[in-house]
Amino acid sequence: MAETDPLRAAMIEAAERQLASSSDHEVATRAVCEAVGVSQPVLYRLFGDKRGLLDAVADHGYERYAALKAAQERTGDPVADLHAGWDGHMAFAQANPALYQLMFTPRPWSHSTARERVTDLLVAALTRCAAAGSLKLEPRAAAQLILSANIGTALDHIARPALFEDPAPSHRMRDAVFSHVLAETPARQDADPLRTAALRLRAQLQLGGTEALEPVETALLRRWLERITQP
Repeated sequence: MAETDPLRAAMIEAAERQLASSSDHEVATRAVCEAVGVSQPVLYRLFGDKRGLLDAVADHGYERYAALKAAQERTGDPVADLHAGWDGHMAFAQANPALYQLMFTPRPWSHSTARERVTDLLVAALTRCAAAGSLKLEPRAAAQLILSANIGTALDHIARPALFEDPAPSHRMRDAVFSHVLAETPARQDADPLRTAALRLRAQLQLGGTEALEPVETALLRRWLERITQP
């Protein structure tokens, strides 16, 4: 297996280069094989078929995306970090338009986990917001709303690249969806105080846990908090 890993990586990189340079963002398996100097049966052995190759390219794109997120400075203000995360997502789309579309545009029969793993990164960021009392929704529900808006805005900008030059439209969309999921400071008067407290405690347990409870007690508490925070 170790002997095929470098070859597999080389074929993924060749496919990504072809994806970026192609006018129609298509990948030809023959051209990928020629670029690496192997026959097509090698591609089929490593990826199964062209769909498998595209899934591998999309998942490799996630690794690059995750590396950028890891390099993003984490401050003491999770809400500010969330704003920066939106802008970082847009910057990734601008720098990698063909790869971005492969990662986030639905493809029949795709088994790529790129989008789900990006969602998990966003959930982690939103859990920090919840622990600080700054989130009105359960983190995963909030992540689904934010990511849908972020992806839609990015794909619209990719279709009209000149839009990337002005951040205002992206920020208007960002502020609109953030106003729906983020709690105001101080807390809104019409907010459910019990649900707000449960959201915060649930996030804090997820981030740090507690030694005051036995594992079974912690699991039961998590279940109670989950029921309280359900919309």
